[in-house]
Amino acid sequence: MHFTAVYLVERFFYRIADFLRHWYVKSARMYSNFVMERFESIDRVLAWKITAKNIFKPLYGDYSLVGYVFGFLFRFVRLFVATVVYICVFIVAVIVYLLWIFLPAFLLYKTLSS
Repeated sequence: MHFTAVYLVERFFYRIADFLRHWYVKSARMYSNFVMERFESIDRVLAWKITAKNIFKPLYGDYSLVGYVFGFLFRFVRLFVATVVYICVFIVAVIVYLLWIFLPAFLLYKTLSS
């Protein structure tokens, strides 16, 4: 009988540790991979680094003054919009992750307080 109680207590704490490892470590890894994949897919459309690299080059090889001015303006606006999109996606990702992190504690609190 003594071994059964010890075994049950050991399994209880093991399951709690396993849950915490799964909820916080494994899910964090999966979520960070998911967010990075979203950033990569957004970058295929917005191409921030390439746009920043070519900001002072004219559009479509038009080396006149108008080509330089419009090239700079269009690329600057594109960089600005891309930066805003990246920041918004990052903020949403952080908020979702923080909600995920605090969900077990919140549910435990609500369960114990009622």
